[in-house]
Amino acid sequence: GVRNMFLLTDGSDWNRTWYTANPDLTQCFQNTVLVWLPCLYLWMCAPLYLLYLRGHDRGYICMSHLNKAKTAVGLLLWIICWADVFYSFWERSHGSRVPAPVYLVSPTLLGLTMLLATMLIQYERMKGVQSSGVMLIYWLLALLCATVTFRSKILQAQDQVTVYVWRYTTFYIYYALLLVALFLSCLTDQPPLFSQAVKDSNPCPELGASFLSRITFWWITNMMMTGYKHPLEEKDLWSLNPEDRSHRVVPQLVCRWNAECQKVKRSGKTLYSPKQVPHSEDKDGRAVEESEILIVKNPQKTKEPSLLWALCLTFGPYFLISCLYKIIQDILMFVGPEILRLLIRFVNNSSAPSWQGYFYTALLFICTCVQSLILQKYFHVCFVSGMRLRTAIIGAVYRKALVISSAARRTSTVGEIVNLMSVDAQRFMDLITYINMIWSAPLQVVLALYFLWQNLGPSVLAGVAVMVLMVPVNAVIAMKTKTYQVAQMKSKDNRIKLMNEMLNGIKVLKLYAWELAFKDKVSEIRESELRVLKKAAYLGAMSTFTWVCAPFLVALSTFTVYVLIDEHNVLDAQKAFVSLALFNILRFPLNMLPMVISSMVQASVSLKRLRVFLSHEELQEDSVEHKAVAGCDISIVDGVFSWSRTESPILKKLTVHIPEGSLVAVVGHVGSGKSSLLSALLGEMDKLEGTVTVKGWVAYVPQQAWIQNSTLKENIMFGQERRDSWYQCVVDACALRPDLEILPAGDETEIGEKGVNLSGGQKQRVSLARAVYCDRAVYLLDDPLSAVDAHVGKHIFDQVIGPQGLLKDKTRVLVTHGLSYLPQADLILVMVEGQITEMGSYQQLMATEGAFSEFQRTYSAVDHTDNNGETHTYTELYTATVSVYHGCLLEIKKAKNPEVGKLTEADKASTGQVKLSVFWAYLKAIGVLLSFISLLLFLAHHLVSLFSNYWLSLWTDDPVVNGTQPNRLMRLGVYGGLGLTQGVAVFGYSLSMSIGGILASRYLHESMLYDVLRSPMSFFERTPSGNLVNRFAKEMDTIDSVIPSIIKMFMGSMFNVMGACVIILIATPLVAIIIPFLGLIYFFVQRFYVASSRQLKRLESVSRSPIYTHFNETLLGTSVIRAFGEQERFIRESDQRVDHNQKAYYPSIVANRWLAVRLEFVGNFIVSFAALFAVIARESLSPGIMGLAISYALQLTASLTWLVRMSSDVETNIVAVERVKEYSDTEKEAEWKQESSSLPPGWPTKGCIDIRGFSLRYRHDLDPAIHNINININGGEKVGIVGRTGAGKSSLTLGLFRIIEAAEGHIFIDGVDIAQLGLHDLRSRITIIPQDPVLFSGSLRMNLDPFDSYSDEEIWRALEYSHLKSFVSSLPNKLSHECSEGGENLSVGQRQLLCLARALLRKTQILVLDEATAAVDMETDNLIQSTIRSQFEDCTVLTIAHRLNTIMDYTRVLVLDKGETAEFDSPSSLIAQRGAFYKMARDAGLV
Repeated sequence: GVRNMFLLTDGSDWNRTWYTANPDLTQCFQNTVLVWLPCLYLWMCAPLYLLYLRGHDRGYICMSHLNKAKTAVGLLLWIICWADVFYSFWERSHGSRVPAPVYLVSPTLLGLTMLLATMLIQYERMKGVQSSGVMLIYWLLALLCATVTFRSKILQAQDQVTVYVWRYTTFYIYYALLLVALFLSCLTDQPPLFSQAVKDSNPCPELGASFLSRITFWWITNMMMTGYKHPLEEKDLWSLNPEDRSHRVVPQLVCRWNAECQKVKRSGKTLYSPKQVPHSEDKDGRAVEESEILIVKNPQKTKEPSLLWALCLTFGPYFLISCLYKIIQDILMFVGPEILRLLIRFVNNSSAPSWQGYFYTALLFICTCVQSLILQKYFHVCFVSGMRLRTAIIGAVYRKALVISSAARRTSTVGEIVNLMSVDAQRFMDLITYINMIWSAPLQVVLALYFLWQNLGPSVLAGVAVMVLMVPVNAVIAMKTKTYQVAQMKSKDNRIKLMNEMLNGIKVLKLYAWELAFKDKVSEIRESELRVLKKAAYLGAMSTFTWVCAPFLVALSTFTVYVLIDEHNVLDAQKAFVSLALFNILRFPLNMLPMVISSMVQASVSLKRLRVFLSHEELQEDSVEHKAVAGCDISIVDGVFSWSRTESPILKKLTVHIPEGSLVAVVGHVGSGKSSLLSALLGEMDKLEGTVTVKGWVAYVPQQAWIQNSTLKENIMFGQERRDSWYQCVVDACALRPDLEILPAGDETEIGEKGVNLSGGQKQRVSLARAVYCDRAVYLLDDPLSAVDAHVGKHIFDQVIGPQGLLKDKTRVLVTHGLSYLPQADLILVMVEGQITEMGSYQQLMATEGAFSEFQRTYSAVDHTDNNGETHTYTELYTATVSVYHGCLLEIKKAKNPEVGKLTEADKASTGQVKLSVFWAYLKAIGVLLSFISLLLFLAHHLVSLFSNYWLSLWTDDPVVNGTQPNRLMRLGVYGGLGLTQGVAVFGYSLSMSIGGILASRYLHESMLYDVLRSPMSFFERTPSGNLVNRFAKEMDTIDSVIPSIIKMFMGSMFNVMGACVIILIATPLVAIIIPFLGLIYFFVQRFYVASSRQLKRLESVSRSPIYTHFNETLLGTSVIRAFGEQERFIRESDQRVDHNQKAYYPSIVANRWLAVRLEFVGNFIVSFAALFAVIARESLSPGIMGLAISYALQLTASLTWLVRMSSDVETNIVAVERVKEYSDTEKEAEWKQESSSLPPGWPTKGCIDIRGFSLRYRHDLDPAIHNINININGGEKVGIVGRTGAGKSSLTLGLFRIIEAAEGHIFIDGVDIAQLGLHDLRSRITIIPQDPVLFSGSLRMNLDPFDSYSDEEIWRALEYSHLKSFVSSLPNKLSHECSEGGENLSVGQRQLLCLARALLRKTQILVLDEATAAVDMETDNLIQSTIRSQFEDCTVLTIAHRLNTIMDYTRVLVLDKGETAEFDSPSSLIAQRGAFYKMARDAGLV
């Protein structure tokens, strides 16, 4: 009775709703559930949504017409609901019959909900929400529920049941208003006031997009249109959303990580208190060791700061949304097979009303669409999280690299640290997309098993057993693959390291003709790498085999057991195909799990590496105090310094006081700690005891100039504001004016990385100019005059450093080897083995008979007193020429265009479609026959697979006789046989593809290596080494491991799609009307997408290398950046480069989602149409065929998406082949070996060099560097070559070695024209000691003799003559002592001596010395000179000299000026002539 009172009708009735041809819901249900459902939804969402809005305030939106309309509709709806309530009350008091309470309750509830909705609309406006999903879903729900009622009301009106006019009228108005509300909520409001988007030039349309546009990713369509019309460019990209930018993301992580570190430190402090041992006499840092021992004792307590926790706190909350999406999506996955079951039942049951079929079809369509939308949203969240994670990690690593202590810095090479940024950050990004599979995969498996058990009962266990067995097999394969990967990575790292060094020292390789030795070394590493790859390929074939055959084996075992357990078990269509659909769902999580686990392992390794790097010790902030001390600018008291806490101190017991404004010279032998002293003043070294005070800001010039890859002007200004007059003044003082003349675009010339297109002297002067320009109180100069020649050095000293220079009022600490400057110093410090032995002014030191005065007497050839009067003349002369220059300069500057100054070619983003020729090149590299065989095997596999499923459908349609199927065993046997054939084909094609891929990559790498080594020097100056290394690392890696697997997947998905279409067509031929139409849409979407996606990918990869290049540069110049205090600017620059890269990456993620949504809809249409036509034709269809068609159709969606992804992947990755082939078309050097060489065996025997009318130019568009040189040098002569920087001294030697081919003229050596020789024949028979001593990592022996062509005795003899024997004998491994990258673990002087040893080993008739004495102190210099005099007395020696005293006893001297011969005669007669040479000699104090 109560029920009847509350409701209207007596109970609901299924008959009325389901088993009729014209279904309808009961009145009672309509008035309660259908009204309450939307209300419930909104009241549940509102609190959460309000909280969210409070936290995410985007600013305030002004009232607009749209907003007014929304509010008005909401209020009207509220009024209508209340009208209903009042009507009910009125009816109660006036009417004859009392309405049921539901007529009061429902409208009241609905009215309150409408009020809530109206409030939400206003609140959203205040918080700046432009379009709201919550509200849209609410209106949609309300409308759907009302539609049901609407239909039944119309039906009732037709049936002439009593009609309540009032209620009907209000309901129709209500319905109309709902429609309006829904329409309005689809529109989007104007952007909030003061939002980012207003200021932005090209804002991302996502923020302003409506909810519908967001879930379907419609908002990116504009960019896709642009990309389809013409290839996308930089300017088409939107700026990043504020919450994805570095300056928002990085500080969050850094702050959380610092908090973690603090936590650990605090807990650490309470754990142990290191007992400070009273300082004993030995001062070997015992205190430090003591505390370390204590730490070792309680290892279980000291815990590392957890980077993972910091990451979780930073990115967790946003990422959690994705888990919610994933759960919904997992549950929706199982709707497909369930509806399939119902459809098969419907086809089987001919009495069912046909609307049920249409209902199922509609349901299937809606569910698959919702699933698609949710899945894409999920992926979007994941990818954005991954992107932010990468930004944060790169930022954190960069910031850390700027503060890391030098000891920690030495634990890893530059390459490894750059890897943290490139590889490890990338791994995290890749993992984030799949990490949810860890809980989602088991959930999917459990659900699938539940449905399977319902379908087939216990025989499912057989299938599950097979699957469970597959998991360890897959896991074992994954583990093995992992070990192979590690091995391959190791070889790859070695190979890249070697390549890197080869490219950095390519000049040396060419000068010594060592290319082939190194090519063999690389090839050897490469072969071992390929062996590993081959093993991995066999494993890969195995895993493909299990992955493709697993679902089949599972189905086979399940069906076998099901049929054989009991002969009354009939395999009908419903059981077979629903099970197949479920098995297909199962296949994904089971195969994903091992992958996810292995990528988690990889990521955990990366995590550990990152954690170790981020917890490295940092430089002591307080090691140098910046405070004023009376009367002195720099003071060190009792300083003891070492490079790391664990090593013995390098500088001991230092006490120095340097008065303000004085010039201090620091002298001493190589390795006596001069540079370390400057590092200590900069705070780069660990201070173990004592105090260091430096007053004011510091400028620093390092010994090896650090030059950035930007214009010359930017290198000098180094982030300071522009002051033109001061800039000009600095350029003149640093003698850079004449160099600006020579450079193609003056100071707008771009300098290559590490300053490749500047000479040593120019780099040094630029480095000095940078320091002078920034105008600081204290200047630390580490031997800035070593790389420049005497008179330029003199000029710089006078104009900049000396008592009359620009810096005369500053405090200057100058490390120097040049003795001529010492008399002008206010204070001289003499260093021996890390201690200051003497200090005082020049006169004081000369007076005390110490080490210094001896040193001085030995090396200063002439006393300096008499030439002071004459120095001015040179300077005046120089300034005069400069002012003349000034006049011409203005003329020239206008003519020079900055384009000429561009040196490095950026990695070009090629545009347009990939040409077929590239595919053809790859096929040829594989081998045409092998490719053809693979294709045949592919085809075979797919045909057999289709047939086996068709066979299954025939089996399920077998008639049932006496409760069993008669020939089931025959059916089962054939089914099994087909499966076996399928397996063999899979294994075959997988293997042939992988082997083919390896053959191709071997061939491509060999040819690229050869092409690069054959390129001329100019090619390496133009191409940044980063680009080349990238080709050998990234592109080769793509060709090795990515391309074969991608092609395999592409072929697989293509055949899958085709097969599915064929089956659907066989089952329901009507679909033939739809498929071509959908196919067109599909094709159009795909072309549309690939056009933009390819270009976005290219833009992304082009903008990626600048991040690493910049980081690389920063790592090399950290000490300079810190000394100048420019960290902030560099951090900003790095952040900006990362953002620039993510700017291209973000649209490419969204484009993927855009595509996936569209394709899945195409797929969903095909599924629905297959179902629809099956329902229409259910009379003529057998359930088996229908089941087959729909289970294939359900897979089709996934295959379609996969196919587009794969086809675009094939296109983007095959580009690697194009880029690798690219270098085969660049210009090459002359042949290395001439076939018909008629060289006499010992050539050159005499060593006569005859140069006739010789000139050469660096680039065909530049003026000749030297022109019209005619000289004749007899065998055995010693010739010095002098001239100011840029006069063409080095160019002459480059011409002699044919590093640059002659523009005109000839050089004859012993009567043979060198242009006729093979390059190796020429270069291996003359020897050079080059300007920068380049060593390669490897043993000392390898550095001296890479071809192993000399015996050990000969090598030791060479070392003895080059004064290295004692040093090498003292090394633990003697000759096999490992040199580190670039010979870092030897001093510059020792490297120079090693180069001398190389020359002694080769002992050829002609020796060229190129500024070899630049970085060496006087003693070492004398050693080298005496060795050359004794060992090469009968050889022809050409020396490019900076220190004139080395060549005063040569037979002749060649003076070059602006690329022409100025004078050529013996030194004595040149001095007598009083020409250019005389002036130089006088400046050097030799006359």
